Amino acid sequence: MTVQRSENSSRRGRRSSTMGGMPLNDMPWWRWRSNVRSALHMLADPAFQRDVWLAGIDGYGDVTDAVYRLVEDTWLDSWSAEKYVGTIFRDSQEAALVDTAVLRVLRIMHQVGPDAPVSAYLDHHGWPEAVRAARDAHVRLAGSDGEDPDAPPRTLEVLRILTRSA
Repeated sequence: MTVQRSENSSRRGRRSSTMGGMPLNDMPWWRWRSNVRSALHMLADPAFQRDVWLAGIDGYGDVTDAVYRLVEDTWLDSWSAEKYVGTIFRDSQEAALVDTAVLRVLRIMHQVGPDAPVSAYLDHHGWPEAVRAARDAHVRLAGSDGEDPDAPPRTLEVLRILTRSA
């Protein structure tokens, strides 16, 4: 579903923010999509995990924060992403890829604990599989939104600004 912006909109003087030229708000629940995408992006990037999370760089949260962003509003830890096709996800393929990533990441979180250090996640035998699943979902969602999946993840502050501004 695409939301068209009318020139006679009550939001005069403000254009929709975009991600890679595509309107951020072309999906009804685009803010939730933005949070899910942000989490998947961080979970999908081993270099980011090593250089930012493991190094303790501020501004991006940690693994637990990314997992909560992935499931917090969506309840993807309780039901399938298929429920959100047409609101958060564009199609069943996006939903299936997100479901796979969520299940793999949550399995590890339940095994190591939500308060475990970053290294416990990264050293877990199932982490590479979780990263691959997150990467598959991230690439699909980023491509659908007209973004480069290989661009570095945005800080949480940039995410807050994007989701407030549109």
